[in-house]
Amino acid sequence: MPARNTVKEYRAYSFYHVYNRGAGGRAIFFDEVDRKKFLSLLQRHILPPENDGTSKYPIYNIQLAAYCLMGNHFHLLLYQEEDPHAITGFMRSVSTAYSMYFNARHKEKGHLFQGIYKASHISSDSYLLHITRYIHLNPQTYLTYRWSSLRYYLGESSPLVRHENLPSFSPDEYKQFLEEYTDRRQLLKEIKSDLAL
Repeated sequence: MPARNTVKEYRAYSFYHVYNRGAGGRAIFFDEVDRKKFLSLLQRHILPPENDGTSKYPIYNIQLAAYCLMGNHFHLLLYQEEDPHAITGFMRSVSTAYSMYFNARHKEKGHLFQGIYKASHISSDSYLLHITRYIHLNPQTYLTYRWSSLRYYLGESSPLVRHENLPSFSPDEYKQFLEEYTDRRQLLKEIKSDLAL
């Protein structure tokens, strides 16, 4: 029987919560340089280059709707468009490139990640917003944490983060939505139980 959230049969026009952590709980991001590199790899495989539109790297037909990079794990909310293999290719490209970068920079060997990433299909609008809240509330200092997409939900713009396929909300409404969940620890417990993190 496959492990929970590891079956990779993606549906077109659907959201997936994609996540992974370091092997044995190890750190996968040591500093700002590591986090910037990971974000640059996401961008490299989602956005075509600005010059002539051609890229030596594959561009996958997905959207990044939310993210959070913690010390030993990451969360991505991806919107799968037409190609049912896009998330698989995208995650393979990003994970391989980041692992090679990380091992070279930090003089490490072996597997960086715990295993293949996991992905959970988001089947309803209410659960979709719940997942964005969970992703953004991961850091204790979530309102000022630099390595999540929350600031793009609260008014800043980004070519990489697109949340137009989510239910409509204003920055003030979304901030209130975050603050409404007063028991942050219970939210994290509920989602971690769902995801078997």
